[in-house]
Amino acid sequence: MTTSPKLELLPAVDIADGQAVRLVNGAAGSETSYGSPVDAALDWIRQGAEWIHLVDLDAAFGRGDNKQVLKAVMKETGGINIELSGGIRDTASLEAALELGAKRVNLGTAALEDPDWTAEVIAEYGDKIAVGLDVKGETLAARGWTSEGGNLWDVLERLEDAGCSRYVVTDVAKDGTLKGPNLELLRRVTEKTARPVVASGGVATLDDIAALRDLVPHGVEGAIVGKALYSGNFTLSEALDVAGY
Repeated sequence: MTTSPKLELLPAVDIADGQAVRLVNGAAGSETSYGSPVDAALDWIRQGAEWIHLVDLDAAFGRGDNKQVLKAVMKETGGINIELSGGIRDTASLEAALELGAKRVNLGTAALEDPDWTAEVIAEYGDKIAVGLDVKGETLAARGWTSEGGNLWDVLERLEDAGCSRYVVTDVAKDGTLKGPNLELLRRVTEKTARPVVASGGVATLDDIAALRDLVPHGVEGAIVGKALYSGNFTLSEALDVAGY
């Protein structure tokens, strides 16, 4: 039985074309639909979620957005902590995300392609900004995981210098595959930063949750859980119990 401190769990609600979906390896066109994003979010809250990881996939892929759906989710889940991701690439989209009610936003492509702007908004918004590090080997993926975004360790060093407050680390090869998280990658990242790390991708079993919880003393703050919940591998209530809630 693990005795590590609590692992924060963030059930995911990924939105494409107005529907809650899951992807495999982040690939456009691999969506499986799970119905209403509002219903999905409310279900997680009923089961005890304190955070929701909300993703606008259409904005991430540059093929439109789901602003009205995001607004509905925020309105119906009033008070829950929302981490919002997808298509936040300039000051206007960042401010719009925060005005919607997001507690924090994840920067992805912009953090790789526009270092100066990224440093500016990190300085201005502090812990409302997390940077998503989507990793293939040691190379970062950008633009909805369709292009390369530089070396993981070089970018991490730059973000550390900018004072980034939190990282969301995804092994692209694991995402949506139910093959287990990349614990070694997470360990290596936590060795390079004193900032909290949120793990993303691959969680399939309650044992995976326990393994991630064991990394909390090393700097893993939380874990985003998606496909395993939607596929019924375990309930969020069960996962929260293992995570120490």
